[in-house]
Amino acid sequence: MILGTNDLFLLSQCAISAAYQAGHIISSYTYRQVTVKNKTAGESLASQVVTEVDLLSQNIILKTLNPTCDIYDLAVLAEESTDDWSRLEKDFFWCIDPLDGTLPFVESTPGYAVSVALVARDGTPYIGVIYDPVEQTLYHAVKGGGLFRNGHAWQPTSVPAAAGQALTFITDRSFVHHPQFKATVAELKCIAIEMGYDDVHLIQHGGAAMNAGWVLEKGPACYFKFPKPQEGGGSLWDYAATACLFQEAGASVGDIHGAPLDLNRPDSTFMNHRGVLFASDQMLARCIRELYRRMMGQRQAGK
Repeated sequence: MILGTNDLFLLSQCAISAAYQAGHIISSYTYRQVTVKNKTAGESLASQVVTEVDLLSQNIILKTLNPTCDIYDLAVLAEESTDDWSRLEKDFFWCIDPLDGTLPFVESTPGYAVSVALVARDGTPYIGVIYDPVEQTLYHAVKGGGLFRNGHAWQPTSVPAAAGQALTFITDRSFVHHPQFKATVAELKCIAIEMGYDDVHLIQHGGAAMNAGWVLEKGPACYFKFPKPQEGGGSLWDYAATACLFQEAGASVGDIHGAPLDLNRPDSTFMNHRGVLFASDQMLARCIRELYRRMMGQRQAGK
């Protein structure tokens, strides 16, 4: 199936409507007590918590998008539903995270969002929609159509290197317990100085969608996760929408080796196998990839 420009526009408007509706539900629970449960997911606490709001948000998104599945023969992959693997059979699938950043939502801290993407069977993101209920900001992009922020064309910019400026490093809160956390921060400070910045500013409280969104908002910035053998590292729905945003922004998005994100992984929904890297510019992305290669080389040499 080939989706034309008009088809993608109509589908993007449906995704935007779904994200706004879900965001309204999420906002209505901001100052209300919610029931927190655990689920089987990755190894981090952030991936294991779920609330009734996640489910309510997903329900309204699916209610809005289900008619498009019938019309365009689309599959669906949603975080709070079982993967039926139809994404490997259909030409396109909706990739939905109804409440990305459940942990900051429960803690009433910024960093949670609605994430909706349309992904081709080969893993190419065609539509990306992220809605931040805290700031009431909606980001959306359509492949080949540019990036938009609250309905206006948007080209993110980075602060030029100057005295007093910092390179922003955005990470999941679990990374602070990574055995290479301190070494990574030290290396990042060296990169910042080499690029003309004074220091590194760390942000460690958001979900994956807003972490990537903040890279665009707070450039120069980067957000990455190292590969690991354990299942986790985020899932397809954590990165599909922001991958589309970054492609249309001309920013850098891919795995830690520089290859495109594996957004329709056939054997799992987890992304731990190759890691992820979002950077505000290509030079910074190259520095991070080199940092990873260097650290892996040192680790292997130390065995």
